[in-house]
Amino acid sequence: MFDLDKLVNDYLVPFGLKIVMAVVIWIIGGIVINLVARLVRGAMTRRHIDPTLVRYTESSLRIALRIALILSILSVCGIETTSFAALLAAAGIAIGAAWSGLLSNFASGIFLIVLRPFKTGDMISAGGVTGVVEEIGLFVTTLTTADNLRVYVGNTKVFGDNITVYDANAYRRVDLTAQLAHTVDVQDAVARLKARVAQIPNVVEKPGVDVEILEFNPSGPVLAVRPYCHNRDYWQVYFDTNKAIAEVGGTAHWPVPATRQILMPPPGVPGAPAGAASAVPPIVPGAGGTAPAGTLPNAPAS
Repeated sequence: MFDLDKLVNDYLVPFGLKIVMAVVIWIIGGIVINLVARLVRGAMTRRHIDPTLVRYTESSLRIALRIALILSILSVCGIETTSFAALLAAAGIAIGAAWSGLLSNFASGIFLIVLRPFKTGDMISAGGVTGVVEEIGLFVTTLTTADNLRVYVGNTKVFGDNITVYDANAYRRVDLTAQLAHTVDVQDAVARLKARVAQIPNVVEKPGVDVEILEFNPSGPVLAVRPYCHNRDYWQVYFDTNKAIAEVGGTAHWPVPATRQILMPPPGVPGAPAGAASAVPPIVPGAGGTAPAGTLPNAPAS
């Protein structure tokens, strides 16, 4: 005969107590993990340890403590953790073989921390992404791009690609050009642009502003305008330099650059080169003749 009291007392109540205890341990354990992580982060920060290493250590500590918490809960629930650990190790080997790329990201993350080609807060270009480094995690590096997008790049892709660190040096160069017309005095334009661009805020004094002739094209000379600034001021200097070029050109009344075209009339037409008139028969007005092939359709009658 079915005994409800026996079922409740022998099975449901102990099982319920274990569930309640597991929930309590999970909540208290989570609070302890957060407290320990904050204490470790605060201690490392007070010692002025690199922020990248601080975040990496905190993330690793949280994962390790969370695994220990899960094993403790399983032990409280009566699950044999020794066999579970062996099963977990076997599963780890299988998962590691299947997820070799994930382990590769983990190893690359360790190398990024040890070798430190860049740190948190640097603006870099790596793995096809340009942005500010927010965090070097266990498996991915977090970047914030210039258009305020959060991008996660695998550590293997970051470490295996060319890495450009924009904040590594004290200044960088801004490359712009100024198109001049043929009639503009080039030396005067160079002097005007150097003086004006040097007044732009955040342009460093040394090295000075470079303004040189870059090339010549059908519209006229092209000047290379190259101020120097810190990376954090790059776009401000970039846009202000463009404004300065337009301002100098307007103040000096530089003509608009335009491609010059010289129209050479064919032989026999007034203005044609000497000695070529005999090659084309003359056109007699009113004689009903037609213009020979090759003459301009709007050429005046001779």
